[in-house]
Amino acid sequence: DVDAIIMACNKMGSTKTGALIVLERNNSLDFLTNTGDLMNIKVTQPIIESIFFKNSPLHDGAIIIENNIVKATRVILPVSNDANLPQRFGLRHRAAVGVTERTDALAIVVSEETGQVAYFKDGEFIMFNDTQELAEIIKKDLG
Repeated sequence: DVDAIIMACNKMGSTKTGALIVLERNNSLDFLTNTGDLMNIKVTQPIIESIFFKNSPLHDGAIIIENNIVKATRVILPVSNDANLPQRFGLRHRAAVGVTERTDALAIVVSEETGQVAYFKDGEFIMFNDTQELAEIIKKDLG
């Protein structure tokens, strides 16, 4: 449910709660899910928010979502070493670039510093005007 994910990201952004959400597409991400805690939870806005809540034991690392199911939490992602990434990009952003460079996955980052939501595909930062447009882009990319 892309809308639930985006609403959760907006809410987390408003409280500067950092998040890293990976959406699996065609490439299997099993090699990554095994670095975290395996889950099988239907995606809802409260579920996403509670996973990334600062005091939650699950908030560190990324979550992987496939077909509207949270497959894994606390996942360790490969980090991009691209020296051309902007200074404002922290570790979460570098991990989002890394996983989308190596696979066809999509990644959404909520910055702990600014609360801004960022979207990554094919190792690139994808621009959008507002979260409604972001939701439309992601739905199209998930196709």
